[in-house]
Amino acid sequence: MNDKKFRIEHDSMGEVRVPADRLWGAQTERSRNNFQIGVGYETMPAEIIHAFGILKKAAALANRELKPGKMTDEKLSAISAACDEVISGRLSDHFPLVIFQTGSGTQSNMNANEVIANRGNQLAGKPLLHPNDDVNMSQSSNDTFPTAMHIAAVSAIRERLFPALDGLISALVRLEEENADVIKCGRTHLQDATPIRFSQEISGWRSSLECDRRLIADTLEPLSCLALGGTAVGTGLNAPAGFDRLAAEKISELCGYPFRTAENKFHALTSKGELVAAHGALKALAADLMKIANDVRWLASGPRLGLGEIFIPENEPGSSIMPGKVNPTQCEALTMVAVQIMGNDTVVGMAASQGNFELNVFMPVCISNFLQSVRLLADAMQSFRVHCVTGIRANREKMRQNLTDSLMLVTCLNPHIGYENAAKTAKLAYAENISLREACLRLGFLSGEEFDRVFRPEDMV
Repeated sequence: MNDKKFRIEHDSMGEVRVPADRLWGAQTERSRNNFQIGVGYETMPAEIIHAFGILKKAAALANRELKPGKMTDEKLSAISAACDEVISGRLSDHFPLVIFQTGSGTQSNMNANEVIANRGNQLAGKPLLHPNDDVNMSQSSNDTFPTAMHIAAVSAIRERLFPALDGLISALVRLEEENADVIKCGRTHLQDATPIRFSQEISGWRSSLECDRRLIADTLEPLSCLALGGTAVGTGLNAPAGFDRLAAEKISELCGYPFRTAENKFHALTSKGELVAAHGALKALAADLMKIANDVRWLASGPRLGLGEIFIPENEPGSSIMPGKVNPTQCEALTMVAVQIMGNDTVVGMAASQGNFELNVFMPVCISNFLQSVRLLADAMQSFRVHCVTGIRANREKMRQNLTDSLMLVTCLNPHIGYENAAKTAKLAYAENISLREACLRLGFLSGEEFDRVFRPEDMV
């Protein structure tokens, strides 16, 4: 093997051969070799790497104020420049570690420390920075990884989920406005029910998503509490007084979102309740998206032998054997995503339960599933909006026909002939396949004039 392709790095356990063109060091390489689990497809999420870049820069800025003798301007400049490259994604190829590693995320923290130190040394043109002594100053993996989790979660929700959710809500608002005059048959238990405006049905979809948005937004404040400053077990050992508060302020400035130090670091290191609650709100969104997608594909079923009350975009052929078939593919994709989120919620909850004594040891898999949920929900809502919702059109003729044929319109007769007589009217109409009007007149409950005066479906919505 060509030794020029490698360089020698060392840690407290000894020397390690590292690829010469990579910025990571000995501890990253040990992890890369020891955890061949999901290599290439279960890599630590990019959102966590980005969060580490922010965290390490903020820590350096705080240390410069609190430990000026150790964190010099020269070191701060080198760390900040390297962190900016991490934040930008320029150094993504230098973060190879998988999710299934140590449960504290120690190796990913060291990956960040090593990359930032080595890149900072390149920029400085000399061996200026040490991964532990300088980049990890006043920190521990045990407080940095949970901090990166919260930064990543908040950023992903604000920057990916909310824009996609807001876009879908806006599309439903437009659809609602376009169908304000359309009256259709309502349905309960998948059975015919009293009339409803199509816009009212859509308003239920829209309102559900607005409620979900509020639920998710309510979880952002708890997620803004950061563990940084607790160091190894929550006591803050080796961190100067005020570091936790100042570092949180620096993170807020760098992110543009409000963060604050956790009041109790023993809680912050071991409990992941904030992530459980936030993901629970994501699951609520997934449940409502499944309901909406199922409503849409039910309403679009047919085109001739189903409900057929709406038209949806015909995006691709639906069958390899049945010519002309078009399927509700966007609905199916969205419902599959919803199922995935529900599965992820189980992982997040179980991972959060593994806070053994002073540290949770399932953190990488917890945040991996959380971030996957955010990404999938955002992408699926965007796809559903663009390729389905914006193209939904009411089949007004079919809606009118189904409404006319509905036996549940008999409900409007209750105040005039009573529940039992109305039930007799509906049963006769169904048994003999005649109209409600004919059945009511045949039973002698109302005259034709009286029936026409009180039987007004448009007044039932």
